[in-house]
Amino acid sequence: MARLPSAERRRQLTEAAIRAMARDGVPRTTTRSIAAEAGVSLSVFHYCFDSKQELIESVITTITGHYVTVVKEALKPRDTLEETVRAGFQAYWDHVRAHPDEHMLTYELAQYAMREPGFGHLARRQYELYAATYAALIDQLRHTMGLRLRVPAPVLARYLAAMTDGLTLNWLVLGDDAAWNGILDTVTAHVAGLVRDP
Repeated sequence: MARLPSAERRRQLTEAAIRAMARDGVPRTTTRSIAAEAGVSLSVFHYCFDSKQELIESVITTITGHYVTVVKEALKPRDTLEETVRAGFQAYWDHVRAHPDEHMLTYELAQYAMREPGFGHLARRQYELYAATYAALIDQLRHTMGLRLRVPAPVLARYLAAMTDGLTLNWLVLGDDAAWNGILDTVTAHVAGLVRDP
């Protein structure tokens, strides 16, 4: 087994945990199965993570990072605010459709954390991370496009996080691709209406 820096080994184990949890479910995924998925010994796992809580927090942060990277790249200013907003939502939606198991896992992680004694703070952390992610994206648009908001940024960030969460779950349950262009158009128009050009 090649020696890797600790941060790289944690990343490897986190990605292995995402695959194992998405495939087998959170309660059935063990530290032993994650180590096997990563191709490392159990002692390596315990060297990198002190607890299951620490691992789950790393999984939540990593999954969020997967799609935030894509959305940030897509949010380059375009000719109109609507085109820019639509590009961001489209990038997120393309990620959901390409990685449905990963997005389904986020809901399972939240429910698991709320039900498991001592893990409730992870569910709160997960949803605080979603709002913080939107706050950063809003800030990015405000700086690159000079936008002014019609509502306070923290309110808008939490609203967008809740809306995206609901729409994602709706698609995961119904899988209605045909409806999504119209839904994205509606969401784009609505969100664009919550900000104004300078």
